[in-house]
Amino acid sequence: MSEIELIDAWLDWKLCSQGRAEGTVNKYRLYLLRLVAFLAARNASLMRASFDDLRVFTGEHAHKDLKLTARTRRPLVACVRGFYGWLNNNGLRSDFPAARLEYPRSGRTLPTTMMIADAEKILMQPDLDTFAGVRDAALLATLFGTGLRMAGLVGLNESSLCFYRDDFGRDRLAIKVKEKGDHERLVPAPDDVMFLIRAYLGHPELKCIDRVLGDGDRVLFVSVRNRSIPDHDYYGEARRISSRSVDDMIKKYGRAAGVSEKRLHAHAARHMYGTEMAEDDVDIITRQKLMGHADVNTLAIYTQLALRRLSKVVDKSNPLAKIRTPVSGIREILEKRS
Repeated sequence: MSEIELIDAWLDWKLCSQGRAEGTVNKYRLYLLRLVAFLAARNASLMRASFDDLRVFTGEHAHKDLKLTARTRRPLVACVRGFYGWLNNNGLRSDFPAARLEYPRSGRTLPTTMMIADAEKILMQPDLDTFAGVRDAALLATLFGTGLRMAGLVGLNESSLCFYRDDFGRDRLAIKVKEKGDHERLVPAPDDVMFLIRAYLGHPELKCIDRVLGDGDRVLFVSVRNRSIPDHDYYGEARRISSRSVDDMIKKYGRAAGVSEKRLHAHAARHMYGTEMAEDDVDIITRQKLMGHADVNTLAIYTQLALRRLSKVVDKSNPLAKIRTPVSGIREILEKRS
């Protein structure tokens, strides 16, 4: 096997047998390709690399040349250890040169959290008289009100929307999302999210966009322009909004609202969701379910009883319940009727 074939074989095993996320696999591929180049400069190769080669690569070279910090070198060490452990376990190398590689010690930094007031300011920025504004409001409300990871948010399709009725007979929405190695979970959404998504789905401009996928499903959140794609190819999966576009959206509205730059990213919104749950003493098991921290391969659709219980938690503790949104009035009317 060539070096590239060895790398691909290990990464296929990580992806298919261990269920690692595609993003992790892509990061590991980049690490190993850099290792190949590093070893070639030392007249070595993957199959002839010594412990000293690997120690220098994950230590001095990673720090000085790759500009990695102690914290960001940890996944690099994990990658190298994992690759050479796999070679050894499969009889491709009789030794395990990475066995003595140590993980760098690093302090744990506290995550940056978006504030409730920040979320309110950002949510009130989109122009609901335009299609793009309705889309942005629906997307941002989904992000703030459900705590989804970025990959899960942009990966939503129309089939991800699960409508049901609560104990009072009201229409409710839960969102089926796949994140972190295709693990599936169902997250109850606040009323404000449901209202804005329905407004978005009913917008006449959306009906003119071809967002149908090969399996008949439809992309949920679409891009409105992409100059890198020819018009005749701008349909289906190509219409899906990108993570970068969502980041740009958060920054654009956040800057216009005067929000601190360090809080203008999707993960800060996810931290806000988790923080608000903790502030309201939501138990750890429920938080794990809502935020997708449980280490499971598949997650069945919740029973109606469990979904109703989680819905009540979301109604009380989600960030959108504590601020004004473009559709707060509708929620308040329904709450009075209940």
